[in-house]
Amino acid sequence: MLTPPRTVVRREGGLYALERALQRRGFRHVAGADEAGRGACAGPLVAAAAVLPEGKRGEIEGLADSKLLTPLARNRIYEEVVKRALAYSVVVIPAAEVDARGLHVCNLLAMRRALASLPVGPEYVLTDGFPLDGMGVPGLAVWKGDRVAACVAAASVLAKVTRDRIMVELDGQFPDYGFSEHKGYVTPEHNAALTEHGPCAEHRFSYINVANASGRDSRPPRSRRPRVLTDPSKLGGEVVPDLDPASLDPAELGAAELDL
Repeated sequence: MLTPPRTVVRREGGLYALERALQRRGFRHVAGADEAGRGACAGPLVAAAAVLPEGKRGEIEGLADSKLLTPLARNRIYEEVVKRALAYSVVVIPAAEVDARGLHVCNLLAMRRALASLPVGPEYVLTDGFPLDGMGVPGLAVWKGDRVAACVAAASVLAKVTRDRIMVELDGQFPDYGFSEHKGYVTPEHNAALTEHGPCAEHRFSYINVANASGRDSRPPRSRRPRVLTDPSKLGGEVVPDLDPASLDPAELGAAELDL
């Protein structure tokens, strides 16, 4: 029985080397998946998937890990990815679902949903750090994949820009927290606002700093979120009902998919 030739990844190929090597082996549609917002204590978790075309059209000038780009560069590259990609999708997991299901479960779920939503079916899947099983196609979890594979970097930009825009919108609804500046991540300014105002409906109560600010740190992580957030003065004059983990209906937990 003949052994298939080894796949050679050439260093000079840079960010595109891994995809080009897979394409030489017959995997034309290589999808990358990544997320934004794992470390944030407020706002949604956002995952994206992207399939870039072969050849020069799939090579986007300046494409890199979204965390290494300036906001201006991210927005420019976002528009290029949307324009050039063979397929892309974005999935948003709300803070309440992160509290109810747990961060890691939601992270894998979001990437699966993003990949499953692609209008062009991937033939190979590359993910940033976390392996995904059950996708029906071969795949590889790549350490720091958004710095190694172009399709993963493209997905990281889609996820990051989408999430940043959501956080700017949320800043208008909850102006006490500075969401447009720190995008929901844990900063001294954010923690100071939590201490002064308490958490809002967009905070993740399963995170210890939010639980401390809410006075619910003695509860198990998935039961820290109140069933009803009852302080209207902190919620723009509204009482916001929230998920009770014990009464979750899976049919009601579908992530919102953005038509970008």
